[in-house]
Amino acid sequence: MAAGRIVLIPFSPRVAPGLLSAAAWRLITTPDTIVHTGSPDHPVLPYLDDVDVQIVVFDEEASAHEIAADLVGQAEAGATVAWVVAPDGDGALAQALGERLAYGSDVELELLPGSYDLPGAKVLDLIAVMDRLRSPGGCPWDAQQTHRSLVKYLIEEAYETVETIEDGGYDEPGPGRDALREELGDVLLQVAFHSRIAQEHPTDPFTIDEVAEGIANKLIGRHPHVFAGASADTAGDVEANWERIKAVEKGRTSAVEGVPLGLPSLMLADKLLKRANNSEIPIKLPNLAPDLSRDTTNASDVGALLLAVTAHARALGVDPEEAMRVAARSLRDQIVAWEASRDAGVAG
Repeated sequence: MAAGRIVLIPFSPRVAPGLLSAAAWRLITTPDTIVHTGSPDHPVLPYLDDVDVQIVVFDEEASAHEIAADLVGQAEAGATVAWVVAPDGDGALAQALGERLAYGSDVELELLPGSYDLPGAKVLDLIAVMDRLRSPGGCPWDAQQTHRSLVKYLIEEAYETVETIEDGGYDEPGPGRDALREELGDVLLQVAFHSRIAQEHPTDPFTIDEVAEGIANKLIGRHPHVFAGASADTAGDVEANWERIKAVEKGRTSAVEGVPLGLPSLMLADKLLKRANNSEIPIKLPNLAPDLSRDTTNASDVGALLLAVTAHARALGVDPEEAMRVAARSLRDQIVAWEASRDAGVAG
């Protein structure tokens, strides 16, 4: 009689236990398959009971080598033996089977996933770890953190990710790409951490699911050219649509609403200039010297000019960050004043 086979069927802990792969379902429900497990509380068992699958549950006191000997014996007699792997992986049994089958047995040992992770399923592991850290008996440091206490880490991790990208090397396998993966994980941790804290609010809790749902809905709403049949042929069209839809959603009446004044000064100035341009607001800016305008033709030249201005500010004893912030705030005031004048003219 030809030897049979032993099939190990692991299940993803991130998938509902009743969702079995088609191949695993066919094998387990085939009448000739002898199904075993060593976990009487395995989450998939109730679903198999519903279809009258007979499952042999080994005594919890049985050793891995004892179970392996039993399974191999059945398979050597020609049976197809399925083992429903426990949530912890049953690593000791897999090792015992490998050792026993390494010495001349004709029994085949196969691995057949009972369920597969969906893309993004590992985020559930992060959520579980975060829950453990914030729960009683977890980490004292994590337990005492608040939204406010974590702000500096959120900013720090964002800047470290920026630095990693600017360092380059992230498009090819190697240290640069490894570093980017790690830094993105650190940023994701901040989202998970803040979401876990929000979940504990006594009167208005929300979870990371609601955070994800909100941004998914926002992306759908802000991309009508993808999800609703609108037209946007260029990246500029997409950006204009985004800003228009955003303004309507938030009920904004000013171009400067939603521009955080805490941005680094250059980013703040750039964002205000962009808002003014998108809203067709005329603004007065200092004139760039003709020779500088002529010589500044690319990003490298602009960077050099900004560096020179920074050096000039230091030579004068002026804080360049603060000077730019003052100028950006003045630009903001100019935009608000123009809007007020326009609205007054409309009202008149």
